[in-house]
Amino acid sequence: MPETPENQGAWLTQEAYDRLKKELDYISGPYRQEIVDRIEAAREEGDLKENGGYHAAREEQGKNEGRIAQLTSLLENATVGEKAADDGIVESGMVVTAKVAGNEMTFLLGSREVAEDLVGGTGMEVFSDHSPIGSAIKGHKAGETLTYTAPNGKEISVEILEAKPFEG
Repeated sequence: MPETPENQGAWLTQEAYDRLKKELDYISGPYRQEIVDRIEAAREEGDLKENGGYHAAREEQGKNEGRIAQLTSLLENATVGEKAADDGIVESGMVVTAKVAGNEMTFLLGSREVAEDLVGGTGMEVFSDHSPIGSAIKGHKAGETLTYTAPNGKEISVEILEAKPFEG
């Protein structure tokens, strides 16, 4: 199937991909087994209705399985690459400065999963390129003004002031 904006995965740096792959390997291997062992040990204690350890382990198992599914999907569909080209066109991995509804803001366009690797302690906001604002500005360049529909139904004006690759 050709890659379209609808089925294109998140953009990840190689470092972010490797970090998430390592996490997936751990939580789907040794950590998953550790939870199974705790559930089995709690079962052997008897009455499951009032066994807090059993219920806590089962809840943790559910959360872990959810994270495994999330990471598996993310990594299978990810686009792994170098930093974005410095051509002024908004794309994943770019720091965008824009006037949004009259307020100037600077943010990274990309996956929240890579925010830790890219923006670290900078406090910079991260918007997914599949978010309403991300979808609206992706492919546009500095100097362009456009609008997008926010989740609350309001039309929001965006003037792209600058788009440059993130320099970490």
